[in-house]
Amino acid sequence: MDDDLPRPRGDAASKLSGESLDSYSLEELDTRVQLLEDEIARVVSHRNKAAAHRAAADSLFKPPSGGTTPP
Repeated sequence: MDDDLPRPRGDAASKLSGESLDSYSLEELDTRVQLLEDEIARVVSHRNKAAAHRAAADSLFKPPSGGTTPP
């Protein structure tokens, strides 16, 4: 699945931001907005999962608290 492959910096989002929107109709712009909102939701969801995974890993390797050190 191509979604698993790393993407180089300057990927599709960067290209989209530089594209002229003058030739798009209102319907096409609405469609584009919806697609971008869906993509934002997908990225945020993935980021949240990655953050939760990182937090779980950090807590696993974090030294126990309690203020005492073993002898």
